[in-house]
Amino acid sequence: MCGIVGIVHRERDRPVAPETLRRMCAAIRHRGPDDEGLFVDGGVGLGMRRLSIIDLSGGRQPIFNEDGSKVIVFNGEIYNYQELRRELVARGHVFRSNGDTETVLHLYEEMGPDCVTRLRGMFAFAIWDAHARTLFLARDRFGIKPLYVVTAAWGLAFASELKALAVAGLTSRALDWEALDMFFQLGYIPAPASPFLDVRKLEPGHTLTWRGGDDVWIRQYWDLPSETGTDAADVEEQVRQWLDESVTAHLVSDVPVAAFLSGGLDSSAVVSSMALVGETPHAFTARYFGSGADDADETGLARELAARYRAELRLIDIRPELGDIFEPIAWALDEPHAD
Repeated sequence: MCGIVGIVHRERDRPVAPETLRRMCAAIRHRGPDDEGLFVDGGVGLGMRRLSIIDLSGGRQPIFNEDGSKVIVFNGEIYNYQELRRELVARGHVFRSNGDTETVLHLYEEMGPDCVTRLRGMFAFAIWDAHARTLFLARDRFGIKPLYVVTAAWGLAFASELKALAVAGLTSRALDWEALDMFFQLGYIPAPASPFLDVRKLEPGHTLTWRGGDDVWIRQYWDLPSETGTDAADVEEQVRQWLDESVTAHLVSDVPVAAFLSGGLDSSAVVSSMALVGETPHAFTARYFGSGADDADETGLARELAARYRAELRLIDIRPELGDIFEPIAWALDEPHAD
């Protein structure tokens, strides 16, 4: 998990203060404790906090293209980046790193906003094109990675978390009462709404292009397919194949990978798939204490599955004390949730 932030002023001669970007990055330091990077060029500023997963030493951000005209900050992971990288190298692109972030930038050079259609993964990223004076934002198909956006008379700002915009004074914090009404009906605030009137979430499967002034173009590049699926006789085998392919792709990493194991169907399927592709699964299981804990305890099921697939299982005991955890939870969530 990483975090990205950025500010672009409409007026070119209105500089972005590096201290503001650092304040925004500090607010989301928990998303990326390994590194911090800034890019400031007059009225444009990008920042990021990094949790190193791929290319530990060479993947520092922001990352530039060959002539320095385009720069990216990226949060997420692209599972097919090695295949895409080979294609881009064959087309003459020069890489300075071995990670997925630079692959996205060069793919943008080739395809423009349509680059997102080739990406398999979870992501939220921003690309600044100095020649075209264009900011491009994108969010993955299911919205796994968050992205909040403010557009105002002075320009545009974005961040992985709402608190980064608030700490920099980039939102008025005026409450969106319709959004809060949706919270009471649904138990959460659906995109594009946020608790604040002047902050929107970029919706899953969408991109945003900002060209200065009031020219903001939001485009949906993906939606749930509406066509009929495969024959019923093939569904079970197809789901198993898709699961194994997805788990295998998620195991590509330069650091150890583990799974959360509750003992339920979905997490058990993930851990068993990890074992079947030749990995020794590492898993963590949460054990709760307090009211109703015995009825919700699934550690026995988790132990059975771990023994079956020779997984290394670690139990984490959670003893919630409301007085100690309520404010940290509210701070981490940014906005109300009923789950």
